[in-house]
Amino acid sequence: MTIGAEIAVRMGEIAVSGNPADVLVSLGLGSCIGLAVVDQRHGIAGLAHIMLPEALAGDGPIGKFADRAVPELVERTTALGASRPMLKAVLVGGAQMFALDSSGALDIGARNDTAVREALRKERITVVAAETGGAKGRTIRVVPGGAVLSKEAGGAEIVLMQGVRA
Repeated sequence: MTIGAEIAVRMGEIAVSGNPADVLVSLGLGSCIGLAVVDQRHGIAGLAHIMLPEALAGDGPIGKFADRAVPELVERTTALGASRPMLKAVLVGGAQMFALDSSGALDIGARNDTAVREALRKERITVVAAETGGAKGRTIRVVPGGAVLSKEAGGAEIVLMQGVRA
């Protein structure tokens, strides 16, 4: 795969692209979720770096919270020309980075995973692949042509969604 311009998507940010030379990237996802939505037919993709399950009184950037980031990501990709019924989702991250009490109540990674999936369900977007959980950070790379790749810290990069061929 040829890597073009890398667009860093940092905590709380959202980016979309229809340029096949672009690669949307979120590095070092721990408990955060990197959510990719992709319309392979139109070659449009978006990436949100989601930090927390839900907004509290509207604080912080819209991409920070699952309940606000998911509808915004869908809106931005469709505004760029993606077909809503063609959108597919891929999730990466949601790790439990620290030892917690036995209740798991503070497992932000698992809570983020659940919140993102629920928001996608409300938007009627299908999750086609996920690499979530565990105790290691990950990086997600998204190519507007449809490829989504994940790399766990210390591991090899894996393809979660195969890109379409031109």
